[in-house]
Amino acid sequence: MGSDASSPEVDARAGAIADLRRRMAAVQGRRETATRHMPGDQPLRRDLLPVPGPLADLLPDGGLPKGAVVAYSGAHSLLSGLLAAVTGDGGYAAVVGLPRLGLLAAAEMGAQLSRLAVIADPGPDPAEVAAVLLDGLDLVVLGLSGRAVPPARCRVLAARARNRGATLVVAGGAWTEPALRLDTRVTGYDGLGPGRGRLRSVCLDVRVSAKAGPPRHGRIDLCAAAGRTEWLAREPVSRPAEVRELREAVS
Repeated sequence: MGSDASSPEVDARAGAIADLRRRMAAVQGRRETATRHMPGDQPLRRDLLPVPGPLADLLPDGGLPKGAVVAYSGAHSLLSGLLAAVTGDGGYAAVVGLPRLGLLAAAEMGAQLSRLAVIADPGPDPAEVAAVLLDGLDLVVLGLSGRAVPPARCRVLAARARNRGATLVVAGGAWTEPALRLDTRVTGYDGLGPGRGRLRSVCLDVRVSAKAGPPRHGRIDLCAAAGRTEWLAREPVSRPAEVRELREAVS
């Protein structure tokens, strides 16, 4: 025989989602991300979210398109940079299902933590939580922990992001037909000796793939300076032997 009674877990989950919807409804409309003005730069288009400068050079339009889904793989450093660029420019963002994403790193890149919501444990359906957050935020970063989202649901969430004018970045899982793909990997370090020293910079290899046009590829250095992290586009300086030595030292 069936039962109309819900389990305590289901009731608690429904209550959490309802509370999250109420909080998003309290947001008075979309916070429009302020137009970026950097020395020598053109103002960012209003249909784009800002990104770290070197990444802007690799993106087809110079920023993340609002209302789009971006599939991401690789180092968390670039995700922290995206959050820092959006919140530091007046936008609002959230991180769902990425408990190891460092808030200190994001703050050192310029993130305004008061504009950033973190839901480290979204439960069994993180995509549902992300869908609610799209109603009130500019950028939602969703960690899938290896899950594959069914194509039909990908279309539903993509339509929601498009209708709300929010950008959804999906990391660590399978997503059907994103507008962009960002793939990163760490290719070098500078500043560490065997077992001692301080990390001064990390080199990222970045590949951007859009639906139209050939992929774009570049290398970006994240450099620590006086408690801040700067983004620089430059060729990698670490030699393979040095990288192997560092990996052995920190493993």
